[in-house]
Amino acid sequence: MKLPQSQILLLSIVAIVAAAAGAFLYGRHSAQTPSASSPLATGLPASTASPRAGGAVALPPVPETLPEFSLHDREGNLRSIRSWPGKSLIVNFWATWCAPCRKEIPLLIETQRRNAPDGFQIVGVAVDFRDAVLEYAKQMDIDYPILIGEQDGLDAVNAFGVEAVGFPFTVFTDAQGRIVALHLGELTAPLLKTLMTAVRRVNSGELTPAAARLEIARLAK
Repeated sequence: MKLPQSQILLLSIVAIVAAAAGAFLYGRHSAQTPSASSPLATGLPASTASPRAGGAVALPPVPETLPEFSLHDREGNLRSIRSWPGKSLIVNFWATWCAPCRKEIPLLIETQRRNAPDGFQIVGVAVDFRDAVLEYAKQMDIDYPILIGEQDGLDAVNAFGVEAVGFPFTVFTDAQGRIVALHLGELTAPLLKTLMTAVRRVNSGELTPAAARLEIARLAK
């Protein structure tokens, strides 16, 4: 169905505003954290974050388990974020207009290929226009699942207790769907390894999710 010209203009304005807001918030976060590898990086909940945790900026308390939300996948089917039971999820919120998002995607592709046998599953959640996402995903040969949304994509971010956030924004869960860590900003290979090691230790029963967050904070000092 062809949209009226007024609706097309409105959607364009929304995209421009969202891009500017995301860039501003990401830039503000980068200025507040000492380096890309220090965890706010882990995005610790307010109950466990402290100024000593790598200069982390406390986020609001987050749900203990992965909140339910559904978005359309690349085939246009409505799909729940809980469609991968028993997997340790890495839920990566991103957009095609976000430079740090684009930069980390090759790392995510490689991470998925190497760690799928260990039960890890990356799910990209693109908060962007569908056509732009499909074109970029094809160009980059993204082979992990992608869910796509605009306002409903932002609503999914809010489900984690975050009212305003820049992109990329990544959530790490254990195999039971419990949230182990959040990360605001671009992922690096060393940081990703640290966060996934924490998830593995939670899966093995060595740590609880709360203890894993404290351990990540300790490593960031």
